[in-house]
Parts: sequence; C-alpha cells; structure tokens
Amino acid sequence: MLKIVPDPPHYPNQSLEDLLVQTSEYLVRAQTIARQSVLLHPKAPDQVLTLATLHEIEHAWALVEVALSKVQSRH
Repeated sequence: MLKIVPDPPHYPNQSLEDLLVQTSEYLVRAQTIARQSVLLHPKAPDQVLTLATLHEIEHAWALVEVALSKVQSRH
C-alpha cells in the first residue's frame, strides 16, 4: 500500500531559533495559500472556513514571531 502522506521531517540538530524561523516560513506560505483561496472563492459561504483558517494562521505566525524575538534577544 502506498503511503499518501510522508512522515514529518525530524530535525534533531537544529536550534530553537532555526526551528522558529522555519515554522514562520511555513506559516507565511500557508497564509498566502489561504489568501489565494479567498480570492478564488469570492462568495461568502465558500470563504467562511478559509477566512477562519487565515485568522488562525495569522495568530500562530504572530506567536512564532514573538517567540523568535525572545530567543534572539537572549543571544
């Protein structure tokens, strides 16, 4: 049987700062995809879940940025 979803990557040697930067980059890409989806589906019923997802992505990204600034201020 073929595996549809690959195993998540394991990063044992990366610093917390590197992991936060990479997570921030993933969130920016997810945010871009969600915004594009809103543009492709302009009717309100089709946008509800995408807008909710976009809202959560933006808050997660903000938290990562705060955590990253705290890690960087310690160095």
